[in-house]
Amino acid sequence: MTLTDAELDRRAAAIRMILFDVDGVLTDGRVVINGDGSESKSFFIRDGIAMVWAQRAGIKVGFLSARLSPTTPHRAAQLGITLVYHGVSSKLATYERILADHGLSDADIAYMGDDVVDLAVLARVGLAMAPGDCVEDVRTRAHWVTRAPGGAGAAREVIERILRVQGKWDAIVESYLHEPADLPIQPTR
Repeated sequence: MTLTDAELDRRAAAIRMILFDVDGVLTDGRVVINGDGSESKSFFIRDGIAMVWAQRAGIKVGFLSARLSPTTPHRAAQLGITLVYHGVSSKLATYERILADHGLSDADIAYMGDDVVDLAVLARVGLAMAPGDCVEDVRTRAHWVTRAPGGAGAAREVIERILRVQGKWDAIVESYLHEPADLPIQPTR
């Protein structure tokens, strides 16, 4: 169900919130279980900074994951993301609660998922997205499948496009071109 660039841009212009599945979207889908039972995951730094920029530009960002994981709220906190729903039994029911809590409609939401557990939400949102290495059942139903795979720039790709379409990208770039040189230096420990 891939859309034309013009239709993607029309939908991207309306986005007020971006929700992401975590495992397989913000990570490569691998979970390392350590000997003590703790787990580790890798998150792509450019995906994270793009989430920070989206929030600064006025777009809400959240995580919606069926898997309960201690790393999910930890990563969200690092990025200033307060919309964290993990360990949910129904992504669709949680999605409907998010809409009600924030006074948003389906057209206001972009969602990125990679597997069949994401299909119900992907079928509802204004912009349904998937990383380049998603499963085939998601690939055929997403409005947009990124070039980048999960955990390696897929989130950055969609955020940057949404910010560009909404006319917010150039201000982000300009802020770094003209950052002040007289800020105090924070010592490292």
